[in-house]
Amino acid sequence: MSMGKRLAAEFLGTFWLVLGGCGSAVLAAKFGGDGNPLGIGFHGVALAFGLTVLTGAYAFGHVSGAHFNPAVSLGLWAGGRFAGKDLVPYVVAQVLGGILAAFILLQIAQGQAGFAIDGSQAGAFASNGYGALSPGGYGVAAAFLCEVVMTAMFLVVIMGATHGKAPAGFAPIAIGLALTLIHLISIPVTNTSVNPARSTAVALFAGPGAMGQLWLFWVAPLLGALIGGLAYKWVGSDAR
Repeated sequence: MSMGKRLAAEFLGTFWLVLGGCGSAVLAAKFGGDGNPLGIGFHGVALAFGLTVLTGAYAFGHVSGAHFNPAVSLGLWAGGRFAGKDLVPYVVAQVLGGILAAFILLQIAQGQAGFAIDGSQAGAFASNGYGALSPGGYGVAAAFLCEVVMTAMFLVVIMGATHGKAPAGFAPIAIGLALTLIHLISIPVTNTSVNPARSTAVALFAGPGAMGQLWLFWVAPLLGALIGGLAYKWVGSDAR
């Protein structure tokens, strides 16, 4: 595929991830108020993120590899699966796709009377955070460790599921379910990032608090991705 088509696929895939995942958190998680059975809640948001990756991977995997995440691109490079020269273009496309999705999500959300983003609240506009901006009040060290470990394991699953000897055609399912599991574990800690593009997109609209903590949601996922990519490169090196 041409680079232009690959970047378009990454743009659209990341757009879908942010619109579907963050959109479910903003629009549907508490629909009707706390305790309303129509709201999808914690579990629904986790599943929504997994479904965006699953469906996006089937739609765009054959075009761009379906990274939709700067950390995934970096980790695949570290694991020997992705060319370093393509890293920056992929990351730019991913971030821009996420920002457009967050902008559209904001326009939809503002269609409800009384909608407002309170940047002092944890998870405002589906943003990530630690300390006062962590859904469970977790500190910076716990948040950093959580994001590193979750992203590292995400890369291990991605590289294993897409290995040449893995069952053909099932990689998007494994990857989507892995992202669902990651959210089930870490939403209380950081509101789950493992994706700097996703974090950046909503932080731009969530206020100065989210923007001030955004550094962690670049540094920790990128570090975790490097660890995961290098680990699987060693573990899977004999599985030819």
